[in-house]
Amino acid sequence: TPEPPPAHPFTGLPVAARKPVLAAKIENTSAGKPQLGLKSADIVYVEQVEAGLTRLMAIFSSKLPPKIGPVRSARISDLHILPQFGKPALAYSGVQTKMIPKVQAASLVDVSDSRAPGAYFRQPGRYAPYNLFANTRQLLAKAPGVSKAKDIGFTFGDVPEGGVPRKSFSVRYPAARFTFTWSQDAGRWMIWQDGKKNMAAEGGQLGAPTIVVQYAKTERSEFHDLNQSYTPLVHSVGKGRAVVLRDGQAFKATWSRKTEEDGTVFTTEAGEPMNFAPGQVWVVLAAPKPVIP
Repeated sequence: TPEPPPAHPFTGLPVAARKPVLAAKIENTSAGKPQLGLKSADIVYVEQVEAGLTRLMAIFSSKLPPKIGPVRSARISDLHILPQFGKPALAYSGVQTKMIPKVQAASLVDVSDSRAPGAYFRQPGRYAPYNLFANTRQLLAKAPGVSKAKDIGFTFGDVPEGGVPRKSFSVRYPAARFTFTWSQDAGRWMIWQDGKKNMAAEGGQLGAPTIVVQYAKTERSEFHDLNQSYTPLVHSVGKGRAVVLRDGQAFKATWSRKTEEDGTVFTTEAGEPMNFAPGQVWVVLAAPKPVIP
């Protein structure tokens, strides 16, 4: 019998080849929903932004949806998360002028709407700035030298011991609330935001087999918006506590990441690798206590 293909480092699912990594900044307020393409992401990061709201960074590699959006602007926390992927392509729409030199120096291939304008389009039926979408193949065509998927510290496999049965788990930000409810039938945690189902533009409710709530120090960065609302800086290097949701259970875990080039390693309370369930992973970056910088 032929050997099965190796597991993908982002999802734990068998895949024939390692493909380029595309990261995209996606709107996450009601004005930009439903989002397109998130169902195909390998990893979705939830990050706090100004005014206590959240924005997503979706990581695509094993599957590439034709179109994604709404694409929005990048934040300083993105530049600290991305180096563990090598040199991924980053799709976004603008940054603060003060941040441009940091983007230029970062470990990424810039495929923003100013660098790859032909890959972007305005979606009819939506209003600006929530109508900017992108063609993924055109984005990657403008990304020479982009890294392919590699190990970022995740481990996948059997359910560890020590879990506590949970039907739902909530994460609060100052101006947003996520609730993840376990669906035995779907084998996934269904995602709710601000009391509403988080629906996909492709149809159906968003959900993932593994939700990682990664508690990370969050403080004020040097950047702020026109209303003097400061951009949070999430410290994704270091160590801290986490809660991992899989198979209808919650597991207390710890996370550690030595440098920005290193992946993030999750371990159980017993010090064993914290196995994720194969499939999409949502990493919810949350402050230990809700904080507006």
